Amino acid sequence: MAKKPNIVFFFTDDQRFDTIRALGNDQVLTPNMDRLVERGTTFTHAHIPGGSVQAVCMPSRAMLHTGRTLFHIDGAGERISPDHTTIGEALGGNGYKTFGIGKWHNGGESFNRGFQGGDEIFLGGMCDHWNVPAFRYDPSGRYDATLPMCTNPARSNNVLQRRCDHVIAGKHSTELIGDAAVEFLSRYRDDAPFFLYVSFLAPHDPRVMPKRYRDLYDPNTVHLPDNFMDAHPFDNGELRVRDEMLAGFPRTPEEIREHIADYYAMISHLDAEIGRVIQVLEEQGRMDNTLIVLAGDNGLALGRHGLMGKQNCYDHSVRVPLVFSGPGIPANRRTDALVYLLDIFPTLCELADIKIPSSVEGESLANAMSNTRTRVRETLYLAYSDKHRAVRDRRHKLIEYVVNSRHAMTQLFDLENDPLELENLAENPTYASKVAELRAEMTRYRQAWDDQDSEWGRRFWNVCKWQDTAT
Repeated sequence: MAKKPNIVFFFTDDQRFDTIRALGNDQVLTPNMDRLVERGTTFTHAHIPGGSVQAVCMPSRAMLHTGRTLFHIDGAGERISPDHTTIGEALGGNGYKTFGIGKWHNGGESFNRGFQGGDEIFLGGMCDHWNVPAFRYDPSGRYDATLPMCTNPARSNNVLQRRCDHVIAGKHSTELIGDAAVEFLSRYRDDAPFFLYVSFLAPHDPRVMPKRYRDLYDPNTVHLPDNFMDAHPFDNGELRVRDEMLAGFPRTPEEIREHIADYYAMISHLDAEIGRVIQVLEEQGRMDNTLIVLAGDNGLALGRHGLMGKQNCYDHSVRVPLVFSGPGIPANRRTDALVYLLDIFPTLCELADIKIPSSVEGESLANAMSNTRTRVRETLYLAYSDKHRAVRDRRHKLIEYVVNSRHAMTQLFDLENDPLELENLAENPTYASKVAELRAEMTRYRQAWDDQDSEWGRRFWNVCKWQDTAT
């Protein structure tokens, strides 16, 4: 019997879909991510379904690791239900040695259910990148569940006072996690295949990095996005959430360029550490039998539509990078199939010839890699908290807003002609039938995903009465 492939999964934090040079962004330097794109298959329209809370990464990661949809995870994803099999559990139960490194935002108990070992485990949402409160692997699973997040970068040195196994002051989180991955590979001698989950904290703010990477980018030459605005055109209900307070009001081109330069610098730093891990795989002769996945947990606005964060349903916040490379994966191939991150779980199962657990709701993407005409889905459902709901098909996206317990706005975008989502067609009589069609599809998803029964969906759908008459 052929040995199952090793799996290395690089997961980044707040990396938008359009931040890899090989995929068309000539402003950012990502030579190692470019190599993965060139030797693998990229899903250019990978999405998260959105998020139920402001910390979008928490439900996003719970969906990733369970393969379940947004309102079928346990709450907001602060823990993973024992009834929901995780990627690590599925692989570990089928002969894999599983090892997790870096950010885990879904509870210490569920980490140990999925991983037989680990290092530099960070259980919070964000922190000072230079002083990461990390845990060594605890076989008992009794990590300090009270470890708080650092929500104020200006006071982030307080992290040194917090309880954890160790803090390596002065080493950036990206290098801390890269070092742990390199050490795991250097010491691995088992005949069993491994699943190495490498979950970076970057490029999440506070956006700091070694000077040599910041020096790669001059804010004066960084391009502003064409959908930059000095303010969002209407109240979307989250204009003062934490992420939005990271830049002044109104937004200025100068400040946004600084943010983008820092963001790109963090991504280049991240890329270099990914390169170190790949180099070890090459030196060990493991590349030919190692599947590599690169993905991000959510996007980020950084000035687009006058926003800074990810608490919305625009493409800049719900579209993410997703690249598969390795044995059996077609090289230098791209597909625009409509997919979710939660599809990664069943895909890895199929590629490793493992039965997909019954709790998984995602779709395997294995066929879509070999046949780029495979569409996977015709539509996607997107949501944020109790304020935003969206649905998109191959060409159009409809977004509905509830703010202060009233239906505040409808947007319709033609993504083929207006990929930056600038021209709202919702009030154009020519598109009335498209609005009705997508509202009907939104209503179907409301029921299929049990959104109406969620604590967030009840508040949204009690306001949007049109769904009862949608046809």
